[in-house]
Amino acid sequence: MGRTRKRSTVANRAVAATAALVLGGGGLLAVNVYASAGEGRSGPSDRQQARPEVRNAGQRVSTIDCPEVADGLPEDMPGQARGEVDLELARIDNRVTDAYQRLAQSRERIEQDPAFAENAILGPLRQERSASIERIAVAIGRFAERPQGMESLAPCTLRGDDDQGGGQGDDQDGDQGRGDGQDGDQDQDGQDQGDGGQGGEQGQGQGQGGQAGNGPVAADFADIRSVRPNVRAPNQRRGASTGTFTTSCGRNENKKFNPDNVIVAPGVRNGAHHMHDYVGNQATDAFSDNRTLAEGRTSCRNQGDRSTYYWPVLRVQDGRDEADAGEDGGGKDQNVGRILTPTEVTLDFVGSPVSKVTAMPRFLRIITGDAKALTNGLANANASWSCTGLEDRELTDKYPLCPQGSDVVRTFRFQSCWDGRNTDSANHRTHVAFADDDGRCPNGFRAIPQLVQRVVYDVPAGSVFAVDSFPEQLHKPVTDHGDFINVFDSRLMTRMVGCINTGRRCA
Repeated sequence: MGRTRKRSTVANRAVAATAALVLGGGGLLAVNVYASAGEGRSGPSDRQQARPEVRNAGQRVSTIDCPEVADGLPEDMPGQARGEVDLELARIDNRVTDAYQRLAQSRERIEQDPAFAENAILGPLRQERSASIERIAVAIGRFAERPQGMESLAPCTLRGDDDQGGGQGDDQDGDQGRGDGQDGDQDQDGQDQGDGGQGGEQGQGQGQGGQAGNGPVAADFADIRSVRPNVRAPNQRRGASTGTFTTSCGRNENKKFNPDNVIVAPGVRNGAHHMHDYVGNQATDAFSDNRTLAEGRTSCRNQGDRSTYYWPVLRVQDGRDEADAGEDGGGKDQNVGRILTPTEVTLDFVGSPVSKVTAMPRFLRIITGDAKALTNGLANANASWSCTGLEDRELTDKYPLCPQGSDVVRTFRFQSCWDGRNTDSANHRTHVAFADDDGRCPNGFRAIPQLVQRVVYDVPAGSVFAVDSFPEQLHKPVTDHGDFINVFDSRLMTRMVGCINTGRRCA
């Protein structure tokens, strides 16, 4: 997987057809010049806004927007139904990916005849989703009350240019909320660059962006120096747990990759439709269970930590393909380019600013961020982007352009409150929660050590880069996410809690 090879002639033309966007001394970004107008803005629309129907003839569409079926599952879903439900949810993701591929091949026809989208893409997708939703309801109904109303989640729509406004977000300081993190003119400049290039290369790649044809685009990037400092920590109160426990698990130097997601899609190959980096447990794939994880080898220095840590790979689109160019999760799912190995990965577990922490249960599963935030909205999008030396300022919906000598940083802050009962939940979220702005857990939840994961990359100057994503999520930075399965042994977990609660730094 670590081998690279030269790209095809078509891809080489795409590289040759790039324009340089220079951002004040050192921030040089090569931007694909035939990014479509339909992909020219980067922010996801809020689910509370009206969802568009099939667009009028002549309007470009960029992706498929589907409700998240997992959000309609009952919180008390019986465990006996979980395997069948997870399988159907993975099938639904597969169908959306297939529909997006049909969309990408039919853009010009849809622009001329919107009815084609309904007949050839949205209608069949709705039927497939309806069938899976019905099977989900039946599976739950065998052991508990059958859920009602889930059929309303079957229809999907096409998202067009007007549905991707950049003014999304709820950042702390107003910059990210505009979707640009800037003083007001930089994003416009980037958009102009993308639009101009689209006109110049329309004959070769109409409706395309990035080498894979679906991103990234110029407006997905922002100069980190124009973002005001926006990282704040809650004030520590009496009784706070101020220690830190650090586990060292490498940088995925041994290049363990796969496109599985054992948390969301257990038992399903290519359940993520994008490649993941793995550190820690080396037995992790779609078919891992608690037993195989407990017995698996680990890349962690302390062998008492067999936990699984994984996140989407970061690729640079420099004209070279990775060895997965023809494979699921790679080129088949429109994730192209050379995978970058991080230069640094730090895994810190920190305490609560208002209380002591309690041990995490073994095999606790946590997902932070949202792989479908482009279409789901920002409610669960919390992975952040920054640059070394400037980490007091962060972006969620833009990739950072770093000054010379500064590296790209991805930070994942995991949920730090646990319901005290469950190691997972129907939607893989409700068993854990974030503390509020003051650091307090919701009622009924208890504070646990918070995993703060920091991943650093030396991105070559002038490179287009992006995280892997589901194809329909267009490689937007807001879709970044991280996954964690706790497989600390009890002795090491006890040591971690003791270090954190007594204010020490341990490793």
